[in-house]
Amino acid sequence: MIKKYLPSKQSITTIYIVAMGIVLGASLYAGAIVAPVIFHSEAFLGELLSQYQEGILMTQNFIRLGFLVNILVLMVVFYEFFQWKTFKSDKVTLISSFLVVATGLMFTSYYLPDIIAMQEMGEAMTKSSAFIATHKGSEINFKIFSFALFVLMVKNIKKVNA
Repeated sequence: MIKKYLPSKQSITTIYIVAMGIVLGASLYAGAIVAPVIFHSEAFLGELLSQYQEGILMTQNFIRLGFLVNILVLMVVFYEFFQWKTFKSDKVTLISSFLVVATGLMFTSYYLPDIIAMQEMGEAMTKSSAFIATHKGSEINFKIFSFALFVLMVKNIKKVNA
């Protein structure tokens, strides 16, 4: 009787794939559309904001994106663990799952808090080599996250269509 109220395996998989698509789309949008607009605000507003202020705005975008990333990381852990436990996982899926979880958590738990802390120290800190290295690391990390998420999403779509 209870089983009739539980979502089907197909609907769970659909929700999972859609969630991956949403986070991947939001990630690409933040990096490819939002960041260039914010960091070139002078084209729209004149010299109204400094690069430091633009960085503060961009950080707010990534804080919000971080919530989605954390939710997705939980979904990946539970869904892919169940897939692995039922022998429905392959090497590429396991590797991409690991990368999504590891880089997602690094982004939200290491890079983002570190960048926020340095921004709170003031504009001079955001011009330091430590900030520049951390920021570059976060960019590389997020590219790995996005690529691994894309691979994981494609693998799951292929499983549905198989």
